[in-house]
Amino acid sequence: MHQQKRQPELVEGNLPVFVFPTELIFYADDQSTHKQVLTLYNPYEFALKFKVLCTTPNKYVVADAAGAVKPQCCVDIVIRHRDVQSCHYGVKDKFRLQVSEQSQRKALGRKEVVAILLPSAKEQQKEEEEKRIKEHLTESFFFEQSFQPENRAVSSGPSLLTVFLGVVCIAALMLPTLGDVESLVPLYLHLSVNQKLVAAYILGLITMAILRT
Repeated sequence: MHQQKRQPELVEGNLPVFVFPTELIFYADDQSTHKQVLTLYNPYEFALKFKVLCTTPNKYVVADAAGAVKPQCCVDIVIRHRDVQSCHYGVKDKFRLQVSEQSQRKALGRKEVVAILLPSAKEQQKEEEEKRIKEHLTESFFFEQSFQPENRAVSSGPSLLTVFLGVVCIAALMLPTLGDVESLVPLYLHLSVNQKLVAAYILGLITMAILRT
């Protein structure tokens, strides 16, 4: 003889409630957002009845604020904002969905959904973009601060090669020019005018590089 399989007793308030989305955002300048849909899912093996409550019911119209959901089905709940005014911008209202078994009155689970009215979708996107830019700048600043000692050590002054080239160019300019008979410097150290012009040009580049560092 087979015993009838009994459903385990459910504890009041502990049943997970699955709702999407978890936040409703209405935009005053976009009438298409004044009516939004909440979807309540029932993944369980038994039917559920639901009820929608609101902290400010005078601001919203809820179609089918109470009803039932068959096992492993879902139901759409249409919510319309009917009091779109600037004084309500940024105010967060809350909807609470309570579910229970068909044969019982006690609520097995609850889920809160936040609703907010904003002036413009474009302004919201602009604020989000500015927020992302600020976060990026903050991260960049932190990165630069983290590596600043190393950077300073690397760029604290001109390199030895730069200094050496500068000294060579200065020495070249100080050497006598070809044709200078009275000089005591050996003849093979006499430079032509073109060679001194090249040395002067390189020295100018090195000076600019040092000044930039």
